[in-house]
Amino acid sequence: MAHEVVERFEEMGSYLFEHATEAEQLGRLPDETVEKMRWGGVIRMLQPQEWGGYEAHPCDFFEAVMTAGHYCGATGWIAGIVGVHPWELALCDPKIQQEIWGDDPDVWVASPYAPMGKAKPVEGGFIFNGKWSFSSGTDHCNWIFLGGMVVDETGAMTDPPQMLHFILPRSDYEIVPDSWNVVGLKGTGSKDVIVRDAFIPTYRTIDAAKVLDGRAAKEAGRTETLFKMPWSAVFPNAITAAVIGIAEGALACHIAYQRDRVNVLGASIVEDPYLMEVVGEAASEINACRAQMLMNDGRMYDIVDGGGEVPYEMRAGGRRDQVRGSFRAMAAVDRIFAASGGNALRMDKPLHRFWRDGHAGLNHAVNVCGPIYNAYASATMGLEPTGMLRLTI
Repeated sequence: MAHEVVERFEEMGSYLFEHATEAEQLGRLPDETVEKMRWGGVIRMLQPQEWGGYEAHPCDFFEAVMTAGHYCGATGWIAGIVGVHPWELALCDPKIQQEIWGDDPDVWVASPYAPMGKAKPVEGGFIFNGKWSFSSGTDHCNWIFLGGMVVDETGAMTDPPQMLHFILPRSDYEIVPDSWNVVGLKGTGSKDVIVRDAFIPTYRTIDAAKVLDGRAAKEAGRTETLFKMPWSAVFPNAITAAVIGIAEGALACHIAYQRDRVNVLGASIVEDPYLMEVVGEAASEINACRAQMLMNDGRMYDIVDGGGEVPYEMRAGGRRDQVRGSFRAMAAVDRIFAASGGNALRMDKPLHRFWRDGHAGLNHAVNVCGPIYNAYASATMGLEPTGMLRLTI
């Protein structure tokens, strides 16, 4: 049986599809779409139960993200990006959880995690400065996670380097208007944010390395299976789930268009065996990406649920399939887009939006393929990856 959140997003699918163009025009999700997402509950799926969350199986979350993306790429992207933040917040100091969710469990938290900020230690915390790009859904969030490096009095990074995730209220950062002028995922409103000399108490920080390698969950005393899952089995798949959902939406648009299409000779396209072959192959490729992701994450969840640790090679294999799934799904979309004829280029047709949104999603840092493939191959050959490469797996 599907999770109730998945069912709700199926119910609102036609609305999301019909308002996707409005999201592009606004450069962010419409307020009504956000309210429907709150009703749907996708952002609360990875939220702890003690704060009103579902504390759902991650595969249920990915199913919901894919369903949202199927109807509107921007909605699916926000569902994945913003929806994964409660998972990390569950690892943070209970005091900051109380500040964010104590009065309203539906408060959203934005990001990005890229360590573009500089944090100078002071009594009780840090003075924080920086500028970040790609804060997806930020207009609808009241708090934000921002990555930064700890620096000394001269502004030089500490030795060894220390990367922290800083948690800031809306009053401590500026959203830069009109900073999201792009060709794809336009409706996500992934704007720039700026922080100037904000004081961040220590309890509003978390060590990024500990989040990535699992120590944060242990130190927080989390015993729930969801929060003991490897970071690499949660965050990257939230991105790829959006891309796969977008690919499924593109396929649905292509099929709907081809049903009644005729060629220049007046013959029905459905009688063309070569174009029909493209549809069949693309559907299989996209479905394989979905199935592989859910299978991998389900296996890892079962290991953690049984009290075990997920082996590095299995985590590397999951990341291998995650990045490959993003590109494989969009390669299938490329084939159906090329087989859709010239009318697919028209701005009043929805296929081009899915095509642009999906390709924009490939540019996220978790979809950089080379290091991940290298890490997996190295692990299978008995080599021991080190540094950030190991942490992100």
